[in-house]
Parts: sequence; structure tokens; C-alpha cells
Amino acid sequence: MTAPVSAVVTGIGIVAPNGIGTEECWAATLAGKSGIDVISRFDPQSYPVKTGGEVLAFDASAHLPKRLLPQTDRMTQHALAAADWALKDAGLVPEELDEFGLGVLTASGSGGFEFGQRELQKLWGIGPERVSAYQSFAWFYAVNTGQISIRHGMRGHSSVLVSEQAGGLDAAAHAARLLRKGTLSTALTGGFEASICPWGLVAQIPNGFLNEDADPHRAYLPFDVDAAGYVPGEGGAILAVEREDTALERGAAAIYGKIAGHASTFDPRPGSDRPAGLARAIRLALREAQVNPEAVDVVFADAFGVSALDRAEAEALAEVFGPSAVPVTAPKTMTGRLYAGGSALDTATALLSIRDSVIPPTVGTGVVAPGLAIDLVLQQPREARVDTALVLARGAGGFNSALIVQRHG
Repeated sequence: MTAPVSAVVTGIGIVAPNGIGTEECWAATLAGKSGIDVISRFDPQSYPVKTGGEVLAFDASAHLPKRLLPQTDRMTQHALAAADWALKDAGLVPEELDEFGLGVLTASGSGGFEFGQRELQKLWGIGPERVSAYQSFAWFYAVNTGQISIRHGMRGHSSVLVSEQAGGLDAAAHAARLLRKGTLSTALTGGFEASICPWGLVAQIPNGFLNEDADPHRAYLPFDVDAAGYVPGEGGAILAVEREDTALERGAAAIYGKIAGHASTFDPRPGSDRPAGLARAIRLALREAQVNPEAVDVVFADAFGVSALDRAEAEALAEVFGPSAVPVTAPKTMTGRLYAGGSALDTATALLSIRDSVIPPTVGTGVVAPGLAIDLVLQQPREARVDTALVLARGAGGFNSALIVQRHG
């Protein structure tokens, strides 16, 4: 009986608040460099939330054709550039491959918020004749998948997954399953968001989970005794994923790791006596990967930054692994929660952690809240061989997702 074909990651592209490009972002993450600051792209003083993880150093005109700029939101510009970089990193040239074996699977929960705001302002401020025809799709949460597939002639299975923060993991897992089945030979997968604009911020505030502290150093402290919400962010990551046999046959320059297991669950309605679904998602992902809990070397936490939700995550980890039994990190404290982009970025960071045998730190958090049995990697990177990493994400409304990535070979 032949072993099932693995789905391996051969390329990474990142756009994040603390770094543009994979190596720049990774270096900043290991150095504890935060991209969270007072919002600067508009005046936030009249809003209760004043801090965010903005992508400020990205110049779309330096990375994309001029014709694409007026038809794309910042979110899509980030995604297109990251897709280019992931393909280049993998050494893949789509024009040389079977176009129907190439797919694009991305995640987004917000869509092109800033583009939509701009065109709506034209509608009510000037008139419908000034609204861009590109408004018909630039705002749509599936637009990244569409634009990437068009740009690279990738005509195989393409889709978008919408499960908020969990979406980036769900998209990667779906891509891996299509590769294992032989539906695709190569896929680009990941997630991006860019909704730090007045309309986007107003849409996020009603959930009641955003931190209103104006000090960017105190605004996102997951698992901390002073945790009081999270910081919104923008950016994300794209992964080039291939069938292992295809990657080896073409002599891929590098294999960052393999997508070994995944599971998603849904929490019961509030007030139900049924348990939350995160621990079950972890167990199911471990089962699919055929990995025992003690083999997991690090957990990239969802790290909501809300005391009750942080406690629930810590309890789920203790339930599966034992109290403080596995190192846990939350490098998103340097970017904010990027929603669908956040879990994709965490997956990329986990693969880099495997490559370099180092666990990145959780910055900001100083004193872990009493009663949380969690081995949180704080302030400084921790040198450790990482063969198996677990990435967790929870989306608003009850989504849970767990993804296992492992060293190849």
C-alpha cells in the first residue's frame, strides 16, 4: 500500500505591519520589533480605538503593474505582491505548468473595505457617475483569489473561505486536501485583510473586543493579567503549496515543511452547557496528522487578548497537552490580529520556526494572568528544535481551527 502524498510548502510571501517580505518580517519578529502604533493613515482621535497594526512601508507601484492599481484595494495589492514572492521563492513559473493543475485558495472576512469606503464617499459626495466600475468586485472578499488566479493564469480549483481568523488555516487545509487527492498539483493559499480605515474600524468596534488603550505598548496583551482586548491589524501571507512528489521531481530549492493535519469545529451558542470546540479541534488535527500530543514542539496561539477567551484557550491546551507542557507563543502581539491574514501569517511563521529551530517571542505580555497553566515564550526567542508546530485560530461567531505543520523528511 503506497503512502499518501504529502502537501509541502515550497514558497512564502509576507506583507505585515512589522516587515515587508519574508526575511524582513521574520527578522523583525525574532527581534521583538512591533508594527503596532497609533493609527496614522487617518486621524483616530474621534474613535474609541486609536491603535492598530498598519502596513505603512508598502509601495504598491513598486511591486505591481500600473494598470492594477486603480482596480484593487490595498488588501489585494498586498496579496498580489505576496503571491508573486511566494512563487519566486518556490521557483515556480506558472506559464511552464499545466494551468488546470494550479489553484488559488485564500481567506478573507472583510474584503476591500477601504476601496468600498472611497467609492461610497464619491457616491454620496459627488454622484454615481464618479463611482469606479471596479467597485463591482474590488470590495468583494473573494477578489484576492480572483486577481491572483487571473494574474498567473491559474485555472484549476479556486475558492475563498470565510471563517474570520480561522479562515487562513481552513484555506491551507483545503488546498492540502486537493493536492493529496490529485485535483491540483500546485496551489497558492493564504489570507489577507486591510480594513484599518474609518469605515472598517467602525465595523469592528461593535464586537466589544478591541482594546481602547492609546498606548501601543499596552494595547494588546494576550494572557496577561491586564489583558483588555486586541488590536486590529492588516496584512497576511501567501504560501506556495505543492504535492510532495511534484516538488521533489522538479527539484524544489527548499521545502519549509508539510501540512500534516487539520480540523475545524464550531462552538455552541452562548449559554449552552456544551463544551467549546477548540480542544476537540486540536485532538482531531493531531489525529489526522498521526501525531501524539507530546510530539508537538510549539503552539502558535490564537491569543485573543480578552481574559475569558485567553483562559478558555489556555484550558484547552492544558486539557490536551497537560498544564504548561508545551511552549506557546503569540507573535501576533507585534502585528495585531489580522483576521484571515493572521492565521496565514502564523502558519508562515511556524514554518520559519521549523526551518531555523527557534520559537519567536510574545512581546508586550509581562505577567501571565493567575491560574493560566501556560508556558508562554516571553520577550526573547527560545532556541529549540521544532519538528512539529500547532497553529490555532478562532473566528468571531464560534469558528475554531487547528493546523499541524511539520518538518519535511
